[in-house]
Amino acid sequence: MTQPLLFTPIQLRDITLKNRVVVAPMHQYAAEKGFATDWHLVNAGRYAAGGAGLVFMESTKVDRRGCGTIGDLGLWRDEHVPGLARCVEFIRAHGAVPGLQLGHSGRKARRFRPWQGGAPLTKEAALAEGVDDWDAWELVAPSALGSSDKEPTPRALTTAEIPDLVDKWAQAARRANEAGYDVLEIHAAHGYLLHQFLSPTANVRNDEYGGSELNRMRLAVEITEAVRAVWPAHKPLFMRLSVEDDAGWGPDQSVELAKLVGPKGVDVIDCSSGGMRGSPVVGTGPVGYGYQVPYSDRLKRDGGVMTMAVGLIVHADQAEQILQEGKADLIALARELMYNPNWPMDAARKLGVDTAFETMPDSQSYWLSKRASAVKEMEPSTYRRGIAAE
Repeated sequence: MTQPLLFTPIQLRDITLKNRVVVAPMHQYAAEKGFATDWHLVNAGRYAAGGAGLVFMESTKVDRRGCGTIGDLGLWRDEHVPGLARCVEFIRAHGAVPGLQLGHSGRKARRFRPWQGGAPLTKEAALAEGVDDWDAWELVAPSALGSSDKEPTPRALTTAEIPDLVDKWAQAARRANEAGYDVLEIHAAHGYLLHQFLSPTANVRNDEYGGSELNRMRLAVEITEAVRAVWPAHKPLFMRLSVEDDAGWGPDQSVELAKLVGPKGVDVIDCSSGGMRGSPVVGTGPVGYGYQVPYSDRLKRDGGVMTMAVGLIVHADQAEQILQEGKADLIALARELMYNPNWPMDAARKLGVDTAFETMPDSQSYWLSKRASAVKEMEPSTYRRGIAAE
């Protein structure tokens, strides 16, 4: 049988992924003053042991002000590096490439965790959890506009502050390299700070960072340049975009931004959507299997970059079809991997890969192979052929 594309290695600059299954960045809200905890090691480690080719750790903040919640992971201090390096070592030891997403929440900072309601955080609640720098945890944004009338109003960043903000991204990228990550992603999606600068609804500036589409793209381009200047040339750089936010930023604008940042060193656009109206899901169509794949298809065709598809990609045959049809170069999963961290092994079996169990550590692959050879009439609990069989 021909090897499925999903389990064909792919090279990004000098970094080779053993397969095209990517663990998308997923906030854990479990850090302590920005520092990684044992939970981060366990969480990232289970995905690496599950067989994914690339394991992205969550949006890690370049600035204290950029923390969305009390539990956001950080890289605004050199002291944050060792805890992340520990995670990197474990990910790599289990055959996956370690990746990290860098972000800044902007006006979406200083909030309760999602399962606590996600509302703006109160000072009393913050103090109760040990926050000792409430005043320094300032809401900043391109303009003094909250995401709604009920949301706090952020302070608009001055033009003079922008170079320092750009440098914070560069310094975080330097630290990410010191921690040992091989792939880095700039988070410019989901209504966070860089997306706020891109958005005509969040950015009403009248300087060189606002007004025209090109001006609104300026910060994303400058951050790309600054990050690429310190991020090693042999390591790939991704950028996550809300290709359609249903609020004035759409595929046409995303294509133009891709054309700008591609030559500056962005290798892959991670194609998501939404976030400007408070939700990472757009309201322009039904949410179903692979609902964001058209965005990765469009950016791949017209943006001059490789793309990664994400969003309700659940089944092995579904993921393989996206790759076979040339609509993306990589497949990212998030909640489905929460449901089944061993999805890569499961998908490889369903696609007929003879060495499917080899995606797992030896201590697991040995026993799974032994069971499969000894018991012929048994299907694993996760087994389902996929949407094509319905």
